[in-house]
Amino acid sequence: MDETDVQQPDHGRGRPEEPEVSSVVEGTVAVVTVTGELTEGARRPLVRVLTDVLLQRHDLAKVELRLAAVSFMNSAGMAVLVQVQRMAAPRGVEVALVDPPAVVLRPLQLNGLWHRFPILGEVADAGVPDGPA
Repeated sequence: MDETDVQQPDHGRGRPEEPEVSSVVEGTVAVVTVTGELTEGARRPLVRVLTDVLLQRHDLAKVELRLAAVSFMNSAGMAVLVQVQRMAAPRGVEVALVDPPAVVLRPLQLNGLWHRFPILGEVADAGVPDGPA
């Protein structure tokens, strides 16, 4: 099992605060956990973690983005999710959203992006339509 943690404090530089991003690889599945806000500040740590995992694990089949601890998401955060999916697609790696809270799921539903991602976990079981099969 491989683990990676990325957390960058703002240090008063005016950058958006980066969330905490950690990853664990279990077989052919990378489990990436995001804690904090999913905004432009999430781009760097998420892309860094995904790049590291894709370079280290050529047998990767799936990335599970665990989002239960995300407290806020804006349009830049949605763009980050799409970027992560586009990074994984050339290798045939599926990106699934696990336990997305309403602050993540609702904006994705409103603009139709939720169709791009399989949705796993409690939210999917609570009557929210699943993403693509």
